[in-house]
Amino acid sequence: MSASTEIRTPATTGTGRWIPVSLAVFASAWGGNEFTPLLVMYRQDGSLSEVAVDALLFTYVLGIVPTLLIGGPLSDRLGRRPLMFPAPIFAALGSLLLALGSDSMTMMSLGRVFSGVALGLSMAVGGSWIAEISRREGSANWAAARAAMSLTAGFGIGAGLAAVLAQWAPWPTVLSYAVNIALAVVALALLPRAPETRERAARPGRLIDDLKISGLTHPRFLFIVLPVAPWVFGACASAYAIIPALMSDEVSGAPIAFAGLCCLLGLSAGFGIQLVGRRINRPGTVRGAGIALILVAAGMGLAMLTASTLSIPIALVAAAVLGCGYGMAVLSGLLEVQRLATSDNLAGLTAVFYSATYLGFAMPMVLAFISEKWPSVTYPMMFGVGLVAALTCLIVIVTAHRLNPAGVSADDRAPAAE
Repeated sequence: MSASTEIRTPATTGTGRWIPVSLAVFASAWGGNEFTPLLVMYRQDGSLSEVAVDALLFTYVLGIVPTLLIGGPLSDRLGRRPLMFPAPIFAALGSLLLALGSDSMTMMSLGRVFSGVALGLSMAVGGSWIAEISRREGSANWAAARAAMSLTAGFGIGAGLAAVLAQWAPWPTVLSYAVNIALAVVALALLPRAPETRERAARPGRLIDDLKISGLTHPRFLFIVLPVAPWVFGACASAYAIIPALMSDEVSGAPIAFAGLCCLLGLSAGFGIQLVGRRINRPGTVRGAGIALILVAAGMGLAMLTASTLSIPIALVAAAVLGCGYGMAVLSGLLEVQRLATSDNLAGLTAVFYSATYLGFAMPMVLAFISEKWPSVTYPMMFGVGLVAALTCLIVIVTAHRLNPAGVSADDRAPAAE
């Protein structure tokens, strides 16, 4: 029997009480992605190599992944509020370090890690908290969409505004981060208004037992969720990190703004597809995951064409299609996880899914390293490999579904056999 249980309260306790949590998630996502369009600015500064700048993009994964894996199970043990409350604080600290340390690789790296901690808490704990409050309010159908859209809106608006401020406002290395600090403070002030949905364990037992997340060997998690997960941010990173870098000479008049436009366009497309994604993604099918991988493959093909032609219109279309792939991938993954999970492993299983998604953020650094070490390997060639890889993942999930349509594991079958 679980030491922690979800708090059951009537659906009539009010509506909209998920909004403070959503704002905290929004602020953390803003802080995580505001840095991305500024990559162009830091590259133009010349003090850091291209690989080093792309490494800073990936550095915040060092904060995200451990926080996801520990924070999710800990929130199942201690409650959602104690684990989510520090998220806006870390978001503000991360932005502060980035604002003050624009000439220090150490401070910027630490700032990115803090931003990652904030985002990791928001994704694992905040997403579960939003879902649980939504169910209490009688809006279970919107549970996954609200969590995904809170993230996507923060990613998109944060990147777009940061690019505008860095391109045309004073103090380009400071002002965009200051906005995020203010937003994080507001989110922190409002967060106590959200109702707790998880009781603190009276007799918690060993922490190591809580970190053992059940459901990881379920066939649908292994062969449908995990093959899609890296493409969530693999698509994003291609849309708003690699493509703007390739196009910097073509948009020399406003390269930071163009990077922000790619971010905003891609994430707006992702946000839009999430509005209808619940209807596309039907339980017991791989329709959502399959469409996500088809969109990612199409986006990789358009990115390959962009790298070959350096056409601004094609670059923008590629960013939008990759954004659709991102939006459908994250939503289908979250919906699948929420169908597989119980109240006892929802946060933990969500944490593992999000950890896998962030493998995709290594793509710009890996491609920049390959391009630097082996100049004969071009970006069109590398995007071509991405296209083939996405289609291979599509074959994997379709084959897995056909071989085991119900997605029942041996553990699931065991009770029925007794």
